Amino acid sequence: MLHVLKKLLSAGVLLILLLSAVPFTAEAASLSTTRVSTTGGGTITMAPGESKNITVTFQNTGTTTWKNDGPGYISLYTYDPKYRTSSFDPGTWLSPSQVKRLSEASVVPMATGTISFQIHAPSTEGTYKEGFNLASEDAAWIPGGAFALNITVKKSSSASASGTSTTTPESTVSSTTGYTASLVTQTANSLQVKAGKTIAFTAMFKNTGTTTWSSYGIKAPDVSLASTSSVSFAHSSWSGNQLALLTGQSVKPGDTAVVQFVFTAPKTNGTHTAKFQLTANDIAIPDAFVEIPVTVTGGAPAALNSPVVEEDTTSYIDEPVIRVGILIVDEETENEVYITSYESDFDLKNTDGALLGSYKKGEKVRAAYEGGRYVYGADKQRSSSSLRFVPKTDHAVMTITNFDARETRSASLANNTYRNVLEVRYNETYERTWVINELKMEYYLRGLAETSNISHLEFQKALLTAARTYAFYHWQRATKHKAEGYHVDAYLDQVYRGYSQEAITPRITEAVEATRGQIVTYNGATAITAYFSRSDGRTRDWSEVWGGDVPWSKGVAVPCDEGKTLWGHGVGMSASGALCMANNGQTWDSILKYFYTGVDLSKKWK
Repeated sequence: MLHVLKKLLSAGVLLILLLSAVPFTAEAASLSTTRVSTTGGGTITMAPGESKNITVTFQNTGTTTWKNDGPGYISLYTYDPKYRTSSFDPGTWLSPSQVKRLSEASVVPMATGTISFQIHAPSTEGTYKEGFNLASEDAAWIPGGAFALNITVKKSSSASASGTSTTTPESTVSSTTGYTASLVTQTANSLQVKAGKTIAFTAMFKNTGTTTWSSYGIKAPDVSLASTSSVSFAHSSWSGNQLALLTGQSVKPGDTAVVQFVFTAPKTNGTHTAKFQLTANDIAIPDAFVEIPVTVTGGAPAALNSPVVEEDTTSYIDEPVIRVGILIVDEETENEVYITSYESDFDLKNTDGALLGSYKKGEKVRAAYEGGRYVYGADKQRSSSSLRFVPKTDHAVMTITNFDARETRSASLANNTYRNVLEVRYNETYERTWVINELKMEYYLRGLAETSNISHLEFQKALLTAARTYAFYHWQRATKHKAEGYHVDAYLDQVYRGYSQEAITPRITEAVEATRGQIVTYNGATAITAYFSRSDGRTRDWSEVWGGDVPWSKGVAVPCDEGKTLWGHGVGMSASGALCMANNGQTWDSILKYFYTGVDLSKKWK
């Protein structure tokens, strides 16, 4: 089982297990899922001693075919806490903590699979929350596979797990025509996907009106194609603004209807809300909508047209302090972090400014978000606002002692050391807790892992200037990750590994210092500077990939990349092309001005 393997690895038992971690990690990286439906919408009412059958449907949104047997087979485990013994085990589960295997022999990517199992209510009445998670055996928990059953055990209950209970508050609409409906459940309350990806979605509605539906479907509510923003979610399968239509279906008052449809993730990064409307008998039911916040990555930067912070262009500004999302606090660290500094004494403060404690270097302090409150220290003292670990020596290195990327991510470095402030912050938008690193911009650049230590210095200077410009652009606007309280993501934006990376790449620090404060500008404003790994002989116009006109981001020839395969989105600077130019004697500023049309370089801070 997963926990057995983890214990063996952490104890250093059997070298062969460590060697086998390489394919294990590759498989884990290709696993993901979206839960499509759950019996009763996840809300179940049972009599004491009663048994009920539960079926959960998952869509395989990864790139690996699921199997119900053999290495990495798919099954369901108890979770939250994981591997616990459930009082709802009827004795037919695979073990007290492993529920059942995947029902289907195999499920290819984008297809759906089911897990069916039985639960048996205990004799004690009450409200129970039973957590579960989908897993690939001896490989990984599958992202998106966690869910909970909310079970009420009480006598003389006529309620059943027929799907009439809800996981979200019912939004009942009022109409004199007899057409009203309420949303019972949907695939997910929010999504995080790659730009342009096709998304399969399922929603269940309850007919709360007085008219029987003989047909029903989902449509875009207006000409904006189902979006409350300016982006499009349109898919090639749509018929006009009709996404799905089922005819010959009889849905009586009180019955539920399930509708499946697809839409396309926008091409612009950021969070956009898709909105779709239920129709019945060709009538759009007022206020009966599916609304899904969709966070897009890998597309055009959403901040392109966002408001810019006004700046004084006549003098230098103070070096920006940037906030970087570095670690989600989840099962990888047992939903808690232990933080210290081996270089400096440090304070623990909250974001209200209160001093919560002062510690000597080397003291480890626990921090977590539990039960709606922040807790810290061995005695679990509480704070109502985020926790900030602040070294008393400027730029001192802080360490997350219970995180080691070598153990959990097969990395070559621990990647758990970061300069300056570490903040533990929960956000309600995505219901997760981040560790955020707050530090000055030039120290952030030192910790980037966008190129090697031995690459040409002029290439490094060009790349680091593009990276600085990208980070500064988002610092100015502070909109890209506003909901989660930071400016850039350490993985999705630019690869940032903190002090672990800085310590092994001294020439990167040299390149950072040589270009300190330098920003790419266009007509006096900060130019967003996309870059990618390698072209196929030319870069692409911004409009060719993401739409819209960005005058400094035009396609140019890259002779050094001729005959090669495109790696990346193709917009902006080709890293391999820029490296070739540096090796051929080009300077960092000329490289930037070649890939970004009509730009200038401006020193913003000393």
